[in-house]
Amino acid sequence: MKKTLFLVMDMMNDLVDPEGFSKATYGVQVAERGVLGNTAAAIASARLAGGKVGYVRVGFSADYRECPPASPIFSGARANGIFQLGTWGTEVHPCLAPKEGDFDIVKHRVSPFYATSLEAILRANDIERIVMCGVSTNGVVHSGAREAHDRDYEVVILEDCCAGVTADEHMHAIACLGRYAKIVSGAEFDWAS
Repeated sequence: MKKTLFLVMDMMNDLVDPEGFSKATYGVQVAERGVLGNTAAAIASARLAGGKVGYVRVGFSADYRECPPASPIFSGARANGIFQLGTWGTEVHPCLAPKEGDFDIVKHRVSPFYATSLEAILRANDIERIVMCGVSTNGVVHSGAREAHDRDYEVVILEDCCAGVTADEHMHAIACLGRYAKIVSGAEFDWAS
């Protein structure tokens, strides 16, 4: 098996839980697409094959000191009191709960690479392949896949473990990502390859 890191990105309560802040947007798509169940199965398969698992979470200090005030995406975080580290909203959804030895990568922007520990983790563990999924497909997944590609990693996206605000948004992002990554379902990906 290639040295693989499975990145489960922004699967936080604020975004994916039926009672989270985004229950009327991402929450609907996550439920309709079965993203949590698909992702839980993929995590179990990755662990069984000996792959490493990393969780990427977006979060800010209580005073939002890392939050860019001019960002169209993050300006709403401060106004709505979401994405505060140490709160229920920034915890990984319980059905995908991290285990001891998993990586916790906190980011303050869309990219899982920008100003995070991800690059150091990849190098220290001689990772060759990054398998990824997350919410949103056109946000963290899109950004992460492009950046991983440009850093010369093999990139695989588990399409049924991703969601956007709408089905159209998700499908448009997946259509673009096929240029940078292999797109497969969680069930069809061979973790032992």
